[in-house]
Amino acid sequence: MLSQTKRTEIKKGSHKAVLEQQALYDIIDESLIAHVAITNELGPVIIPMLAWRLNNHVYIHGAKNSRLLRTLKSGQATCLTFTLFDGWVLARSAFHHSAHYRSAMVFGNFTAIENNNEKDRILNHFIEHIAPGRTQEVRLSSEKELAATDLLAIELNEASVKIGRHGVNDDASDMNIKAWAGVLPYRTVIGPLKACEALDPQIDEPDYSHAYRGRWHND
Repeated sequence: MLSQTKRTEIKKGSHKAVLEQQALYDIIDESLIAHVAITNELGPVIIPMLAWRLNNHVYIHGAKNSRLLRTLKSGQATCLTFTLFDGWVLARSAFHHSAHYRSAMVFGNFTAIENNNEKDRILNHFIEHIAPGRTQEVRLSSEKELAATDLLAIELNEASVKIGRHGVNDDASDMNIKAWAGVLPYRTVIGPLKACEALDPQIDEPDYSHAYRGRWHND
């Protein structure tokens, strides 16, 4: 079960709250983009970052001189959001048009991973998540590259999940309006691969379709 705190309590649309930990994991694993909030001398800033999960932690990475990572390494509290858009809900009235979505918010503080071997392991996990088997084929990061990279982790101890998937909710007085009503689904389609111009033609195209079941372009 997800934590229930004042910050994670969903007040508006509380019927959309989901408390299963796996729902949080699924949203993060599919999204892979976190919008990360910080406050600096100019005020609040929200920056989209590649983000991935390993067990009960979310990781982000970047260059040592990143203002976002410097701020987070200082111990500043933050909030991460993840959003997946699943479709438009088209109602019989303009007022009741809405959307299907899955969203998550994570609260807490990041900590830095300093050991290069651990950095390498966690960064490679990200590569394997998006392209299984790839770390067996490419040159892995050098000590110099790892030393130039900051890797931060936040534990998933305080989080909320909200999922809108409840279809059309028209007023009874609008049910006789002669307008189509229903859901206009959206989905992210992965692939096909596009080879770079300098690729050796003798190299076979890898198959990553099994990592994106239901979202691969020819599924």
